[in-house]
Amino acid sequence: MAVREVLVYPNPLLKEISKEVNDIDEKIKNVIEDLIDTMDATSHSTGIAAPQIGELVRIIAIDPGKNKKCKNHHGKRVMINPEIIKWEGLIQSREGCMSVPDFTGNVNRAEKIVVQFFDENMKQHVFETEGFEAILIQHEIDHLDGILFIDRIISKRTDLFRRKKYK
Repeated sequence: MAVREVLVYPNPLLKEISKEVNDIDEKIKNVIEDLIDTMDATSHSTGIAAPQIGELVRIIAIDPGKNKKCKNHHGKRVMINPEIIKWEGLIQSREGCMSVPDFTGNVNRAEKIVVQFFDENMKQHVFETEGFEAILIQHEIDHLDGILFIDRIISKRTDLFRRKKYK
């Protein structure tokens, strides 16, 4: 479909809670295609959530394999109505976001999660994951609840960093 503009903080849509998807109509199919196209358009983006393109529906797209350090993952996928049903452990991760382009920061996340979701055909899936993929899924689900990584920064004084600009 199309590469969409990614909303940037402080756009108020980024702080809204998204609605559940109950069926796959043309509008939802277009949102899914646009999410994938927008994520694929940047070499560094491993995930995107529908609110980031102005759509307040509970859909995320992830491609953890774009991170060369992520060896074990479940591949590129769309997750509709994703929900973390179990988590354990705690890990600190350095996160960035297309919607907060000028900063990165240290955030505490669950080290291992079990996530339940539906695919583009509304078939339910459940899997366990850990490390980068688990962090990525938690980050994207936060977007569906109007939460940005900067809301979870450990200390805004010591754990928020201005992103380096390369020429």
